[in-house]
Amino acid sequence: MTSISPALAGAQPKKAARKSRLSYRSLQKLTPYLYVSPATLLLVFLMLLPMVTVFRYSLMDNAIMRKDAGFAGFKNYLTIFENPVFWQSLGHTLYFTVMSVVFHLLLGLAFALMLNTQRIDPFIRSILRVLYILPWLFTAVIIAIIWRLLLDPNGVVNSILMTLHIVDFKVEWFSSPKTALHALTFANIWAGYPLYMVSLLAGLQGIPKDLYEAAGIDGANDFEKFWYITIPQLMPVMISISLLDFIWTMQVFPLVWMTTGGGPIYSTEMLSTFTYKLAFAQYEFSAASASAIVILVMSMSVTYFYIKHQQRR
Repeated sequence: MTSISPALAGAQPKKAARKSRLSYRSLQKLTPYLYVSPATLLLVFLMLLPMVTVFRYSLMDNAIMRKDAGFAGFKNYLTIFENPVFWQSLGHTLYFTVMSVVFHLLLGLAFALMLNTQRIDPFIRSILRVLYILPWLFTAVIIAIIWRLLLDPNGVVNSILMTLHIVDFKVEWFSSPKTALHALTFANIWAGYPLYMVSLLAGLQGIPKDLYEAAGIDGANDFEKFWYITIPQLMPVMISISLLDFIWTMQVFPLVWMTTGGGPIYSTEMLSTFTYKLAFAQYEFSAASASAIVILVMSMSVTYFYIKHQQRR
């Protein structure tokens, strides 16, 4: 009869226990990934897969419309780069985005400082807070309808300007190539500043009061306190929200489409409306895909700086 030595008999339970511990540790490491796997799969199917599909279409010759569409390389990219309307829409998009971000920041900071000051009665501040945040509650369609009515040639804005003798004729704000882009930018500025206001107000309320008291003891005036304490303390919030706003504003579509549709005479054409018209008005899906990839690259370049900023923080 074969006998098992005591040392060998004791080693087998230890090996089994070690394997059990290893499997338990592996399961512990794998558990977080199992929790995020549904969201990851959803992002893959709703974002990553469509992005890869659009990139593939941009390299094909007249994709979707032809079943035998072949490989076209970068021909579609060259086609849109040779289109003067593309460069017009790029210029309009950059102007629209930069002006919106700058004035969003300035207005949001001004209103946040107003709502944070102790010189205004708390009841009045509560009323102002509700009024200032109202534009954030409206959808893009409602905002477009509001400003189309206000800036109509027979609307309220022209009536006030003519009553004050600032203008002596009815300005066609959205119908004139000279004013359409500026009017559209103004409407977007009005719609977007509350996000900055709320974020900066939260940042202001998080600044320690001791800093202002120490600066007052050292003889600093209000402007010096604002410049050397408030701005540096708010800088991380300002940079983060500005980069995010740049990405969001560069891709804006509903407000432009519902107010001007890119007109008149391409004066408010944005990259988003240019791409939409290529796809669903001219049925140039490959060129539209190339234009969409250009927008994606521009957005990702700004996203890179945003991620770097977050990592430094």
